[in-house]
Amino acid sequence: MILRVDHTQITIPKGAEAEARDFYCGLLGLCEIDKPEALRGRGGFWLSVGNHQVHIGTEDDVDRMKTKAHVAYEVNALEDLRKLFEKRGIEIHNGIQIPGYTRFEIRDPFGNRLEFLQRDEHQNILSEQ
Repeated sequence: MILRVDHTQITIPKGAEAEARDFYCGLLGLCEIDKPEALRGRGGFWLSVGNHQVHIGTEDDVDRMKTKAHVAYEVNALEDLRKLFEKRGIEIHNGIQIPGYTRFEIRDPFGNRLEFLQRDEHQNILSEQ
């Protein structure tokens, strides 16, 4: 039986690890974790997000701008994040809103689609009861 999602993988172009670390660890503040020795030669790196992992793999000849595939990050200060992205000149797409959440999307420097969402205050109060 499936118990949970262990990790998600996105890809960046081969050799773009420094720029990806700048974005994911520097701008987003995600924590890099050790990648097993047996996989290090393949490039990329791994991140920890709560009890989940995001693996940044390397892959060339992919048009990441054409896909709806994405990682969604739940946050607790969505508007602060929006302001940070606006300050950096990152294009924000509001998309279709869903009940109980406020959300928006961006593309990372490589074209990967990223969603950021925050539970509405009313939703937080209900989930705490």
